[in-house]
Amino acid sequence: MDTPQAGVRPVWKDYITLTKPRILASNLIAAFGGFWLASKWDIDWLLLFYTLMGTTLVMASSCVFNNYLDRELDTKMERTSNRASATGRIKASSVFNYGVILGVAGLLVLWLLVSNLAAILGIIGMIVYVGIYTAWLKRTSTLSTAVGGLSGAMPPVIGYCAVSGTMDIGAWLLIAILFLWQPPHFWALGIYRREEYRAAGFPLLPVVKGVHRTKIQMIPYIVLLIVADAALYYYGYVGWIFLIVTTVLGVYWLISALSGFKAKDDDAWARKNFKLSVNFLMILFLVMIIDTVSV
Repeated sequence: MDTPQAGVRPVWKDYITLTKPRILASNLIAAFGGFWLASKWDIDWLLLFYTLMGTTLVMASSCVFNNYLDRELDTKMERTSNRASATGRIKASSVFNYGVILGVAGLLVLWLLVSNLAAILGIIGMIVYVGIYTAWLKRTSTLSTAVGGLSGAMPPVIGYCAVSGTMDIGAWLLIAILFLWQPPHFWALGIYRREEYRAAGFPLLPVVKGVHRTKIQMIPYIVLLIVADAALYYYGYVGWIFLIVTTVLGVYWLISALSGFKAKDDDAWARKNFKLSVNFLMILFLVMIIDTVSV
């Protein structure tokens, strides 16, 4: 995979695509939400800029390394087969070096311009996502989705701890929210893409245990997510608007998930729930920003 396709040269868009811009965008909103939650409307705009910059670079690096490690397996899936790392438009060595540069730059920004804690959280996120999730569990265990949720929780926690300087109850609740959101979100994708994951050899839960078992395991995560959202209100971080909106959306998602047991078309149901999970997270952080309780 080190040799580029004959007659095909990488363009700048290929390098941007390697960083998975959609994932970066959603996680940036999460990082911003975490920063705002801890700031309580008293915003240090320069610190916010450095935090978002460092977090973006670290996340981009992790995504690039994910593409690097999955480059051969990606050729077996329609959704990923045209990635520059999979087709060979960008050499594997170049992808690796690109990931290193982004990662070093991001960690330096966090360490020097934000805080040591923010940088350490960035390192933890990279180790979990690249080393534990991508290189190990994604290829060997159905636990990969749950463990991957820990890395997904790092952006809002980095944003939060950039301000708070400590891992208090607010930081742990953000971890809980992202950790609980990740499995039902990704399993919905896995259900309607299960044959692609099967062909690629990924032991995703819908592939190994089946669709019905996956539907069952989605339920407790969504229920606990509703509880974790409510806990932010209970501990005084957000107001009643956040409580009402997230509870209503959470219950709606739960009802939609439960409807899967009577669904005649599992793929259509899964696509609906995947989109619902994405919208749920975006709305959650937007409302969190709006309804953060000020000092």
